[in-house]
Amino acid sequence: MKHYLKKLEETMRRQWNQKALCDFQGEEFTYADVAKEIELFRLFMSEAGITKRNKMALCARNCARWAMTFWQVNVNECVAVPLLADFHPSGITALTHHSDSVVLFTDEDIWEKLNPEQMPLLKAAINVKDGRLLWSREEKVARAWENREQAFAHFHPGGLSAEHLSYPSENWDKLAIINYTSGTTGNPKGVMLTYGALSDTDEFSNTHFPNEPGETIVSMLPMAHMYGLAIEFIHPNIDGVTIYFLGKTPSPSTLLKAMQEVKPYMVVTVPLVMEKVYANSIKPSLEKLKWINHIPHAKKVVYKVVRKKLIAAFGGQVRCFIMGGAPLKPEVEECFQKIHLPYTVGYGMTEACPLLGWEWWPDFVPGSCGKAVHEIRIDSEDPLNVAGEIQARGENMTIGYYKNPEANAAAFTDDGWFRTGDLGTVDAEGNIFIRGRIKSMILNSSGQNIYPEEIEAVLSGCPYVNESVVVDRKGKIVALVYPEIPDDLDKKTREGIPELIRVTANKSLPSYSKITKVKLVEQPFEKTPKMSIKRYLYK
Repeated sequence: MKHYLKKLEETMRRQWNQKALCDFQGEEFTYADVAKEIELFRLFMSEAGITKRNKMALCARNCARWAMTFWQVNVNECVAVPLLADFHPSGITALTHHSDSVVLFTDEDIWEKLNPEQMPLLKAAINVKDGRLLWSREEKVARAWENREQAFAHFHPGGLSAEHLSYPSENWDKLAIINYTSGTTGNPKGVMLTYGALSDTDEFSNTHFPNEPGETIVSMLPMAHMYGLAIEFIHPNIDGVTIYFLGKTPSPSTLLKAMQEVKPYMVVTVPLVMEKVYANSIKPSLEKLKWINHIPHAKKVVYKVVRKKLIAAFGGQVRCFIMGGAPLKPEVEECFQKIHLPYTVGYGMTEACPLLGWEWWPDFVPGSCGKAVHEIRIDSEDPLNVAGEIQARGENMTIGYYKNPEANAAAFTDDGWFRTGDLGTVDAEGNIFIRGRIKSMILNSSGQNIYPEEIEAVLSGCPYVNESVVVDRKGKIVALVYPEIPDDLDKKTREGIPELIRVTANKSLPSYSKITKVKLVEQPFEKTPKMSIKRYLYK
């Protein structure tokens, strides 16, 4: 297995003047630009007295300069601490302090809401957008930052040469990233990931969805989350793929415009995005063409046309759609299989950097989340039929949670397997089926295990259901539903929607898990960046 920083070094030498990091319709940086910034940062560290292994927090919206800052920190063997820009200022302060970060890269708007006195280890705050020093605690650090260009000119009077690059690779077991989980349980934990874990994820990615130098990709997932950071940025960029960043969450029109212009080879997204594409484009088209289904062999032609139009909408060069973070609705999954969309729905978590399960669409078993990336076992006497906790191990797995011995003690079994907290089964071919989260499982009065996620999957196919959360209310199963109701629906029909949903769903549910009540909610459920519903808010 090759170290990902050595791959980055080789790519920089080979593609010195090629675009590496770009903002869509904005700034563009070549690999030479990135290499210079990495060297400037090394010189800053030296003059400021900041050594390797120091922690540095990054809290700003996605942009090319955010990505370049990550490489500055990561290549120089400091520990990157990506924080979501959407975190509350008190959360940003708490996590910056908890991570022992000595430098915070952020933007002016975020910094104005923070108090450096609550982060006593912090030495400096730097604006990601333009490199300006926002604040410093020590004159030595401020001077080192402001004078880094002069130091560069002194050490590299003829400029930086690609031949002189030498990036570290003897650090497999060293800490590279502390990534705080956004928390479906409400308690962020600092997941520690090594250089070896990142290299392992890149190795697997290259084996299963390789890329080519000169290709392009659109980044739309938050890089403060491992899914976006590892799969949408690190893996392609170290192989010579040009990354285009959209910044804040784009509107559908902006996203499709970017896809048309950039023509990405791969689309990395969450199921919700593709479900919207299905609902707004694919489903209406298929319904209009229903009459063709009666003509022999016409279905295949229709599906081929739909597939071609969908890929064309994303720029026409897409070889694979990678969806993760949540299950795909069964109706959508069935359609994608029929039209032969080149996709996969993976299974992962921050602690796995982030991949646990994967399968390519021709071999993908609907309802599953693929086969194990490394090793997975089910803590059950009958793993094929009785759900148990999914446990995993491999070089991609976390080494633990930062400064959290209680969480570390609970996270690993005595023989070294990581406890995912997910309940599932594995079939004879190794396909993983997630049944739900241990913490969300409902135990009814008869001792029957009920998995809310399975009921929610049924609800997703019911009329007017946009999304749902199933909860236990005083021993009764209650479905909270955020509906999708047409504006022209009459009052009587509207009033009957909850009961219609309940009756429809219960037809497909076993007696022990039938829904007692459906309650409509007015706002979409709050979600984590990977679009998982924050269940703890709705208990």
